[in-house]
Amino acid sequence: MDKESEKIEDMKIRKMNREEAEFAIEMAAAEGWNPGIHDGELFYEADYEGFFITEFEGKPVGCASAVAYDDKFGFLGLYVVKPEFQKKGIGTKLTKKCLEYLGDRNIGLDGVIENEKKYQKVMKFRSSYSNLRFEGKGGGKIPDGLVKISKVPFEKLLQYDSRMFPAPRPGFLKKWVNQPDSYAFADLEGEELKGYGVIRKCRAGYKIGPLFADDQNTAEKIFRALRASVPEETIYFDVPEPNKKAMEIAKKYHMNVIFRTIRMYSLKEPDIELDKVYGVTSFELG
Repeated sequence: MDKESEKIEDMKIRKMNREEAEFAIEMAAAEGWNPGIHDGELFYEADYEGFFITEFEGKPVGCASAVAYDDKFGFLGLYVVKPEFQKKGIGTKLTKKCLEYLGDRNIGLDGVIENEKKYQKVMKFRSSYSNLRFEGKGGGKIPDGLVKISKVPFEKLLQYDSRMFPAPRPGFLKKWVNQPDSYAFADLEGEELKGYGVIRKCRAGYKIGPLFADDQNTAEKIFRALRASVPEETIYFDVPEPNKKAMEIAKKYHMNVIFRTIRMYSLKEPDIELDKVYGVTSFELG
């Protein structure tokens, strides 16, 4: 066995503990992904069995997450290997571990453009559409007619969320909409929930996500409230390209595309109401 092979054999992949989730977030930050300041805790608690770390000589060198939302759907993210350890087979082993954990679920991911062909060829994933990250500025006034998300009965929120996301995510959702350093609004007309959105503080600026709404007017009203909550801050808005109405909102408020991912699935594109997904929750967890 040559020295390079010995090195690979010395690599160990194991589940992360809670503190090590912060290593994954730091790795994501180093890649320029600008994670939320509470993402370590929130992501890890989505599925603490599905976060993996690669060690070499006792030191962490790579990570990936494989969140199992239920027995039918999972999502891959936070896939990073330190530059000096790339092209040594570590990523392949991490990927295998994640896919083994998620089993025969339909698996989603948001891949960077340069890895699309690799995911298609090696992992047999299918490309569905692009998600575009827009950058702009906060400001304006919070429009009338919205409520803070705490006013919405949680079961109603969960039921609504499940129409736009491929699986119920009650534990994650409850923590996500109530996280510190964030603002969240909903359009509640009588007993009917018409839309909701969250904006959270990140390493730089704030990110909107999710933003789900029944129609463009509702989406724009919630968008304006989120934008006005962080005046003068840089804001980011991740939009599914097929939702042309969401694209119109981003352009109306002079936002510019700075990044693109490819949404891919292992089996098929889920049957969700994509036309009501104005803003993606996160590229790491779907």
